[in-house]
Amino acid sequence: MNERISSSQSRNDYRKEIRELVKTQLQTLLAQHNYEGAKALLIPVQPVDIAEAIEGLPEAMQAIAFRLLSKEEAIEVYEYFPPSVQQILLKDFQRQDVLDIVEQMSPDDRARLFEELPAKVVRRLLRELSPEERDATNLLLGYKPNTAGRIMTPEYLSLKEHLTVAQALERIRTGGSASETVYYLYVTDDARRLMGVLSLQELVMAQPEQTIDSVMSGDVVFVHTDADQEEVARTIQRYDLLALPVVDTEERLVGIITVDDALDVVEQETTEDIYALGGLESGGDDYFQTNLFTVARRRGVWLLVLLVTNTATTAVIRTHEDVLEQVVALAAFIPLLIDTGGNVGAQSSTVVIRGLNTREVIMSKALSIMRREAIAGALLGAMLGLVVTVWAFVLQGNWAVASTVGISLFAISLIASISGSALPFLFHSFGLDPALMSAPFITTAVDVLGVLIYLNMARWILRL
Repeated sequence: MNERISSSQSRNDYRKEIRELVKTQLQTLLAQHNYEGAKALLIPVQPVDIAEAIEGLPEAMQAIAFRLLSKEEAIEVYEYFPPSVQQILLKDFQRQDVLDIVEQMSPDDRARLFEELPAKVVRRLLRELSPEERDATNLLLGYKPNTAGRIMTPEYLSLKEHLTVAQALERIRTGGSASETVYYLYVTDDARRLMGVLSLQELVMAQPEQTIDSVMSGDVVFVHTDADQEEVARTIQRYDLLALPVVDTEERLVGIITVDDALDVVEQETTEDIYALGGLESGGDDYFQTNLFTVARRRGVWLLVLLVTNTATTAVIRTHEDVLEQVVALAAFIPLLIDTGGNVGAQSSTVVIRGLNTREVIMSKALSIMRREAIAGALLGAMLGLVVTVWAFVLQGNWAVASTVGISLFAISLIASISGSALPFLFHSFGLDPALMSAPFITTAVDVLGVLIYLNMARWILRL
């Protein structure tokens, strides 16, 4: 067992070294204008690794490297590029080169590219597509973004119930190349309504004279075209599927979503959640390729909100200036208290937001989750409060000040845990993104309440 793991790790390390070598060698060969050498270098390389190597080149070299690929390989490699690189390459190609690549792309990848292009360019490209490809693309673009209909592909293979196994296998041989995948075969009636499903393995293992309706399973997992893409990804994960059929409102089969598209959705949604937790507005594009003014606008929105709302903290401190004037040492612990409270609140909100996204946590469990986080906050507050009380006494030599800091930290941790777990539920109930809304609000609430608790606690304990 250990030998197999070691062998697998060695192969992965080898592939990584090859990828890095290809990147380095490709740029060197292009800089030397050794195009034949560069072309030979890319022949044994996997398309996804070629795309990564070209993406890492200076912009001026990307189009040159891409032109070295054969037409069939170029189409496959192009689909692995991020939208930013796809757009750069489109600018550098002659008109016919663009049409050849766009024409041969799978409809779902083409629709994803068109989402990123200016409307004028999309209209021009659509006019030049063949009628079949234009209809397939318009079908996908007609659905709302981030839905099953937008990310599905209409390239699938369907069978009829009355076909024999032998006839079905012949149909796969003649028409399977045009399908995104043939691992699952979907059975439809004359009105294209989804009736059943069977795997390629089940078909191959069946007797040639058997009919499809005797082999298929009528229990089909599917989604509708208006289903959210996150629901699609969760469904594929839940049932361990390689592909998921998509039906319209009349239960007619209109497309399939493959597991690789689901993984793209998971990556996209995870990125959006991470940005949101950091108080960033996600535009759905590559952050590091985005215009800096756009970046500043997106990041500045919540920073401005925090800047304005944190004036409440200043107002609280101003109303308790007499306390700080009498015991100046209290001011030294304000950053410690509000930072710790913010961290505790962020931890609570993170686990709740993650639970909401994975459907592990539901609204009916809100009170029990908040109660659980309150207990956790109390335990954390007790531990941290004890430590900081001792530390404050070591620094100041005053038990009154030290106990004020410790008790305040306990109260702040408790409140931060409660607010950190409650706010995501609150915003989720209003239909707002809990990740985007909770982070800045928790920070602000803990800052204001933390300072208010601390200074009032000091006034009470120190008899000021």
